[in-house]
This record gives sequence, structure tokens and C-alpha cells, in this order.
Amino acid sequence: MAYDVAGIRAWFPALEHGWALFDGPGGTQAPRQVGAAIASTLTGPLSNRGRLGESAQRADDAVAAFRDAVADLTGADPRGVVHGRSATQLVYDFSRHLSRGWAPGDEVVVTRLDHDSNVRPWVQAAESAGAEVRWVAFDAATGELPVEAVTAALSERTRLVAVTAASNLIGTMPDLPSIAAAVHDAGALLFVDGVHHAAHELPDVGALGADFLTCSPYKFLGPHCGLLVADPALLETIAPDKLLPATDVVPERFEFGTLPYELLAGVTAAVDVLASLAGAESGSRRIRLEASYAALHEHESRLLARLESALADLPGTTLHSRASRRTPTLLATFTGHEASAVSDALAADRVLAPSGNFYALEASRHLGLGDAGGLRIGLAPYTDDEDVERLIAALGRIVR
Repeated sequence: MAYDVAGIRAWFPALEHGWALFDGPGGTQAPRQVGAAIASTLTGPLSNRGRLGESAQRADDAVAAFRDAVADLTGADPRGVVHGRSATQLVYDFSRHLSRGWAPGDEVVVTRLDHDSNVRPWVQAAESAGAEVRWVAFDAATGELPVEAVTAALSERTRLVAVTAASNLIGTMPDLPSIAAAVHDAGALLFVDGVHHAAHELPDVGALGADFLTCSPYKFLGPHCGLLVADPALLETIAPDKLLPATDVVPERFEFGTLPYELLAGVTAAVDVLASLAGAESGSRRIRLEASYAALHEHESRLLARLESALADLPGTTLHSRASRRTPTLLATFTGHEASAVSDALAADRVLAPSGNFYALEASRHLGLGDAGGLRIGLAPYTDDEDVERLIAALGRIVR
């Protein structure tokens, strides 16, 4: 189906301000549909969950709809969908839950490709348990994370491997199914950061081989919160600290306090918007999501090719996003120009492309960019040709 980017852009009030936005990897704009769902849930009859009265039923229904929507998005079981304040919070929570079973001599594997939220919680949990941390480096020249580099770090004492489905800094998408097979052969668990991946590739937790997968809805048109999906049977084996009266039912046992029903409704609306990107009106939501992501991939790939071609012609420009499989996210540095200064100059032209390491600190350092990182250019569902041409023209004026 055709990808009607002009029609899609009409859903986003933020775009009326006239900026060309390339900050999607840090968080996308929200469409009217998401704002309306949040507002109507919050201001309608609403109380704590239950089936007595409309207000309680609406809260209960918002939770059920959220779990169904996330399950359709990720290929998961609705009973394995956990809400959290953020993906970072969920990783910290589960690092504490899982590390209770670790002991001195056990091993945890982390990579230098990952966002720090899928590194530091595991490093700190391992230190608390007396377990060893094994680091896996990616190839700085190619941006690739070789499967062999991960498998070489595995042993019979490996308890967990944490790896990203897509680098939020340079876009690299590792071969997760092959990594998962090796991790499971070693008897370990695979914890996957799917935050950046889910904004551009339709997740399938089973096909990826992830035991746990985290996402952040605000990266794909939704509100600011986090989610985690896992097999309900696996969640049943994990006993978190919780209040005594709180339910022990999965997944609610991992959700502390009253849920933000309005945000859950916003996530559901965001998934529905994603399912409508290609204009499909029939089929299950998962089928419509597949069509939408296919159309989105084609749209973003075309824009990415134009960007890469133009940047390759800019003198003194280095692109650090080089992996064979990657998201439409570029990290660039410029000879004679600090990335932060380039970002500031772009903003003067109402083009937003921020600079930094974006919490992928290990990756930035491994690339030789230190803590300063580079200029990150990310595409989103609402990015169009005019945005790209504005960016190219502005960069040409700034760095030539």
C-alpha cells in the first residue's frame, strides 16, 4: 500500500511549528489520536480497577486493552506484558529480581554497543552478587556486533546476556536469533533492549529469541512510559519484593502501585496509529502492523539513501553508522566542527538534530568519540522529503 506521509503528518500538531525534526531516536512527536485517548481516559469516569461501576470498568478495560495492544505489537502473550515508568526502570527492577539467584563465580555478559540502561543495571547487579561481568566489543570499523564475539564470552557459568536489538547511537541491528540460540545453548537468559528497534522494525519476541524484551512507547508515537514482555511461565518463576496486600498474579506482581490508566490508553492508541500507517483497514491488528512496518521501512529506506548520498559528498564528514543491517539512524562527525556546534547551527535554521552520546556511552567511547559523541540524525514516520532537503541544505552551509 502507498505510504501517505502528507496525510500522516496531518495527525501531528507539533509539526505545525515548522521545525524539521530528526530527534526521533530520543522520542517521537505524538499524534492527536494518542492525546485524545489520554485525555478521554483521564477525564472520563475513572477509578481503581474493578467491575463495579463504569469508572472501575473503564480502568480495568484500559489495562486489558494495553496488554492486548502490546502483545500484538511485540508478538507476545498479553499475560506477559509488564508496564513500567520507563525501560530503564524496568531493567533495574529485573536486574534486582534476577540477580537474587546469582552467586560468586557466575557470569553476566554485556556489550559495548548498548545503551547504558542495558549495561549499568547488570554491571551493578553483578557486583552486588559477586558475579563476573564479561564485556563484548563491537567492530568499531564496521559497526557490527559479530555473533562470534558474543559466543566467545559464554560459558557454563553464564547466567544472563544483555544485548540491544538496535543501537540507538549508530543503528546496528545484531543477528539476535543466532545470538539467542547460542545463549540458550549455554543455559542462560537473553535480555533484549528493543527500545530503538521497535520504532523501525516490527518486533517479534519469539523470532528474536528474547527471554525479555523492553520497549519505550514514546519512541513510537506514544506517551512516556516503558514496557517489558516475557513468557508468562518465565515471569511466574520470578518473585519480586512487593507489598503484602498486592496481588501475586503475573504480570501484575511486577507493577507497583496504581497503574497510570491514561498512559496505558495512550499506548494502545499509539499501536493503533502504527497499524494504520499503510492505510490498511482489514485484517487483525498484527497483520495491519506488518503492512504498516513494511511501508514504513520502504519510506525510511528511501529517505536514508538520499541522506547518506548527500552526506558522503560533504567534505570532512564521517558517518559512523555502517552496519549491513541497521535502522535509519546516522551518527556523523565533521572535521573542524564540533558536533554540538553543528547541532546549534542547525537549530538556528529550525532543523533539530541533537548531538551527544545519547547514553550509549560505551559505544561512543569505543568509536573513539569520547563522551561527546556526534550528531545523530534519526528518521521517524512523519519525516518527509522536504525535511531531508532542509537538513542537507543546512549542513552544506554549515560544514563547507
